[in-house]
Amino acid sequence: MGKVKIKKKSTLIDMTAMSDVTVLLLTFFMLTSTFLKKEPTVVYTPSSVSEEAIPTSNLVTVLVSAADKKDPNNIKGEGKIFLSFTGDSLISNENLRVLILDEAVKIWNKQHAKNTITLTDRERANFSKIQMMGTPFMNLKNALNMDPAKLEAEQTDLTNPNVGIPINDNNDPDGRLNDFQIWCQAINFVASDKRKEKIKDLGLDESTPEGRDKIRELDILYNAVKQGSGITVKADKDTPFASINRVFDNLQTMRLNKFTLQTALKAETN
Repeated sequence: MGKVKIKKKSTLIDMTAMSDVTVLLLTFFMLTSTFLKKEPTVVYTPSSVSEEAIPTSNLVTVLVSAADKKDPNNIKGEGKIFLSFTGDSLISNENLRVLILDEAVKIWNKQHAKNTITLTDRERANFSKIQMMGTPFMNLKNALNMDPAKLEAEQTDLTNPNVGIPINDNNDPDGRLNDFQIWCQAINFVASDKRKEKIKDLGLDESTPEGRDKIRELDILYNAVKQGSGITVKADKDTPFASINRVFDNLQTMRLNKFTLQTALKAETN
């Protein structure tokens, strides 16, 4: 009697469905992910046991540079200040940056009648696309007319006098605000007690849908700043306390009394 031959089944597996699912998942994560901003200097934050997450929207980040990691004795670039502004779904990053920029330039012009700044729409649009800015007001117009790649490269040169937002110990002899304080006042104006004045300046009408939406944008930023979650200071663990304290002192001088210090989660030890 002959052997019964068992028909072999194909081992081919159709991966079309799996490929479709993979592509869908990849697309989902790309659209929902928050990409890290490229910063002009590497900062290793100090460790702590706090597990409170830094918000990803309605946030002003104050970055304080550290000494050159390759040459720790070179402290020329230490303590330089950079700022970034992040909006949300209601007020985009670009719109928020332009609001704060316009207010900061207005404050600067009031205090420096002989060195006023007039920005074009193109320059304002260029500022709205910058992730993190650190330049004196005297160099602002020049920076906003630079090629983006060249500006990005310049911002990483911490020994350059045109890199970093000027800050001091509140000792201006003429009583004028330093550059960092001007940005702080602009943030405070856009997001805090004087929001009503801003609403009036913009001619917003609470009875219209457009007016209510715009006022809501200002209120969200106002609440974030008042509650202390809207401003975070990011500094290196090796940066001297004097440099950090100078930032804290200037923030408090401008009535930005609530802010957070960004840290890395400390690992548990057995």
